[in-house]
Amino acid sequence: MIIKAFFTNSFGILVSRILGFIRDLLTASILGANIYSDIFFVAFKLPNLFRTIFAEGAFTQAFIPAYARANKKARFATIIFVNFIGFLILLSILVTLFSALVTKMIAIGFDNETIDLAAPLVAINFYYLPLIFIVTFMGALLQYKNHFATTAFSTALLSIAMIVSLLMARGLEQYEIVYYLSYGVISGGVLQVIAHIIALRQKRLDKNFILDVKKWKTNTQIKTKEFYNKFFHSTLGSSTAQISAFIDTWLASFLVNGSISYLYYANRLFQLPLALFAIALSVALFPSIARAIKNDNQESAIIMLRKSFWILLGLLGVATLIGSVFAHEIVWLLFERGAFTSEDTKNTALVLIAYMIGLIPFGLNKIFALWLYAHQKQLNAAKISAKSLIASITFSLILIVPFGAFGLALSSTLGGFILLYLTIKEFGFRLFWQRIIKI
Repeated sequence: MIIKAFFTNSFGILVSRILGFIRDLLTASILGANIYSDIFFVAFKLPNLFRTIFAEGAFTQAFIPAYARANKKARFATIIFVNFIGFLILLSILVTLFSALVTKMIAIGFDNETIDLAAPLVAINFYYLPLIFIVTFMGALLQYKNHFATTAFSTALLSIAMIVSLLMARGLEQYEIVYYLSYGVISGGVLQVIAHIIALRQKRLDKNFILDVKKWKTNTQIKTKEFYNKFFHSTLGSSTAQISAFIDTWLASFLVNGSISYLYYANRLFQLPLALFAIALSVALFPSIARAIKNDNQESAIIMLRKSFWILLGLLGVATLIGSVFAHEIVWLLFERGAFTSEDTKNTALVLIAYMIGLIPFGLNKIFALWLYAHQKQLNAAKISAKSLIASITFSLILIVPFGAFGLALSSTLGGFILLYLTIKEFGFRLFWQRIIKI
């Protein structure tokens, strides 16, 4: 089951990322790396941050165990869904009303004219967040039924919608193109929701949920406090790389035009092997490790973890070598055309090298964090991530002046090494050496 789920997730991620690179290729060709591409990436940054956090398992890691233990599963799911979607819709409305202020918070280095250009786009893109929560919620229900394919492949729909919007906008003014892209994001979210609704109906999960909506007010006994505690801890514990990248964007707004785009394109390339190997494996591995630990079968969990460690170390090692040595060639091949210049290629390649150095620590941390989550140590994982994030921010403030965007990416990587060290320390150095390293 683990192998099947791993290959399903990996293949789905591969398809989605290939389409994502086609989308980025078109974006780079049409928009280049300038103020207009920076505006779009800032507008898309916040909802994309939450999308990445949700998709990489923070919600699922908290929801599935609580859902499995709930006596009234449909009612529990309904309450969680209504609470979350109500909050996110309200938040989206507030962002629309105060879009200029939110934009200033995301990109504090932008001047007032750029803020005015970006604010409407921030408001539009933010409505992707409630849509992606619906997708994540439905995906968690499907995963509980051991169905991974729909969620794994659905991100491709977002890329397809954005590709279509770019093709439709070709030849228009650059600011108009950014508007087309923003509405493409919303269209992609709607398509993802539709795909999951179809999958839920096929698994007959929709009927119980819909029926329970009518009577969910009658239930006042289901306790959700534990779920929310685990969710918030899991969110921080599994999102250090994403939060760090978000802060990099915030700091990069003080740098020369194009810096935000360099970070975005390089991080997209970095995320491919991370998602293809580390995230796909951790998503497939988590239910099995959690089940083994719940049944007090520590030996089985250790064996699964050890095998995963060596497989992942090999895959990530090869990816790091290729990505670092051929960074310039990769960026040139994918992006250097149209408005994306040779200077943009040089700057993006340098940032990519800095990110790739951190691929192994960020990737390996994914599977060791599972051990903490399976032992209900989400709070410990959150504390570890907070320490790593503080270190990353400190490095960013030190390195941004002498090294610019490269320094920001390198700071994220240094934070990744600290994250892995602290996670293994919590796991146990002796256990790590005796049961994981020693074969």
